[in-house]
Amino acid sequence: MLRWQRNGVNGQSAALRIIAVRGLPERVASTEFSTMTLPRIALVRRLLPSPLPAIHPVPEYLASGALAQRYEETKRVLDVPWMGVVTMAMAHYPDFFEALWHGARPLADSTAFGEACRQLRRTTEREVLRLAPEPIGAGLERLGYGAPELDRIRDAIEVFSHGNYPYLLLATVARLLLEGHEMQCREPARAREPRPVVPKATLVLMEPHHADAPTRALYEELKAVLGLPFVNTDCSAIHADAVAFVLEALPNPGRLSAATLRAAAARDDAGVDEILNVCRLFQWLLPGLVTNVAYFRKQLAPG
Repeated sequence: MLRWQRNGVNGQSAALRIIAVRGLPERVASTEFSTMTLPRIALVRRLLPSPLPAIHPVPEYLASGALAQRYEETKRVLDVPWMGVVTMAMAHYPDFFEALWHGARPLADSTAFGEACRQLRRTTEREVLRLAPEPIGAGLERLGYGAPELDRIRDAIEVFSHGNYPYLLLATVARLLLEGHEMQCREPARAREPRPVVPKATLVLMEPHHADAPTRALYEELKAVLGLPFVNTDCSAIHADAVAFVLEALPNPGRLSAATLRAAAARDDAGVDEILNVCRLFQWLLPGLVTNVAYFRKQLAPG
């Protein structure tokens, strides 16, 4: 388990000391951060790009050939049954996406990466309890939802509860390296074995054109209130923990570097700035997404 002591104001947190580590590099266990490290983590603030960049996700049904194989590999290594919008948006930039995944694949397949995902989830679900979510299961039952239907909803929530954290870390890696930061941990990575049990559920991802008129209107209202091109929310503490993991604690077996990733982004027609803003957008929104899912999970907890 990785536990951080923090100081912060209004949710802006900085890692002060790693208290205990299981499955992460030994060099960071019970280690005081240097005066160089503290500003490095704390100054990577959450950043919503303005204006918002256009995103061009390549959906799974349009992926073919080498890209379809890459999608299947991504899902297998991340232990998820769906391609996140973040990776489908990155796939629009083929040189960048290939360079990122080439370096990130061995990281994502490591014990340290899996433990970081679990710790981020524990932190999120602990913080959500402070918000005291009100149960909604009984209300849904009064609306006619039966126990099997509620169980299927819980299964879908568990898929996202398990699977959004790898995407959060991947987006954080991409953003930080494109900004010129480097991953500092030089410890070897240990491959995850055996693989964790992946939650199973049939996912039908709702797109606006699939929805009826009232649902589309609700989508538009949510996007307008939140100021986003798609639905999400906000959470700074999770952002700070993800940044600290990437900059200080996670190994780098694929030798990811700022220079390599920026060079790959420059080879794409869009260029570094556009790709960086797309990565910033997703890295800004994913902490809110995991908070939303954790809140909903608590609201639907049995009993």
